[in-house]
Amino acid sequence: MAKQVIALTGASGFVGGALSKALSEHCYQVIEIGRRPSKNSQHFYEAELSSTTDFSACLKGVDVCIHVAARAHVMNESAENPAEVYNEANTKTTLNLAYQAAKEGVKRFIFISSIKVNGESTSDGHPFNINDTANPSDPYGFSKAEAELALKDIMIHTAMEVVIIRPPLVYGPGVKANFLSMLKLAQKNLPLPLGSIKNKRSLVALDNLVDLIVTCINHPSAANQTFLVSDDHDVSTSELLQMMTRAAGKTPRLLPVPVSWLKLAAKLTGKQAVIERLCGNLQVDISHTKHMLDWKPPVEMEEGIRRCFVKEDLC
Repeated sequence: MAKQVIALTGASGFVGGALSKALSEHCYQVIEIGRRPSKNSQHFYEAELSSTTDFSACLKGVDVCIHVAARAHVMNESAENPAEVYNEANTKTTLNLAYQAAKEGVKRFIFISSIKVNGESTSDGHPFNINDTANPSDPYGFSKAEAELALKDIMIHTAMEVVIIRPPLVYGPGVKANFLSMLKLAQKNLPLPLGSIKNKRSLVALDNLVDLIVTCINHPSAANQTFLVSDDHDVSTSELLQMMTRAAGKTPRLLPVPVSWLKLAAKLTGKQAVIERLCGNLQVDISHTKHMLDWKPPVEMEEGIRRCFVKEDLC
């Protein structure tokens, strides 16, 4: 039987690279589309991901298109008009690719969106769920929400099935930005005044996200659905740092400084946003995902954290 052909964008990135490797291991024929191939590339089309690119040659004979590439959310945005830049990269480009995929007869389009479509934070005991009204608050979140709406319109007017996946923060070997900073802090094992933080946050290990994406390629119940994803194990910032420190082979040293003191210090130093991220809640309810797909995260969070330290260049 002929291999299923998967077109994949973003294969040179953090999620896309891991996904490309997993797809190859599952014996799919993978066609990577983008500026540069992954380390595991089988077939590669060099193409600028834009709202005007002709993707037709890349999509001929493709069964499923997985769109991972995006302009990622950044904390200190420097673009003159962020909304316009995110809209071009994450909304218009997605619409262009999906429209051409439907035209070429691609059966299913899997879009990696973001939990930021739901919002920035949750209140105690009220995690985001699949029935919540979209409530993005920044240009990145709006661009993903608008892309989802455009995809649903294509789904209605074509024969192509659409699957949307909204992950929270993704971590794993090769992770960057704030999560990498926390890993490095855990390795140094300095005494930190974060032992009293009792918030709840949902994260997703890279291997769990990849497993869900692979599941959605052929699962009949995935068609035209939106899925939230996480490790199904919410943690506080204190618990997360303790996990990281243990994974680094050390004993956690977190000091139980009251959160009110941390917030006062942040206000005096202009670091309120940092403390809000450390102390805020962002929980995700994945019961719909588990029920519809008979799926559960294959990797537990402690193991997922441990795998972050596999990379030798972490130090």
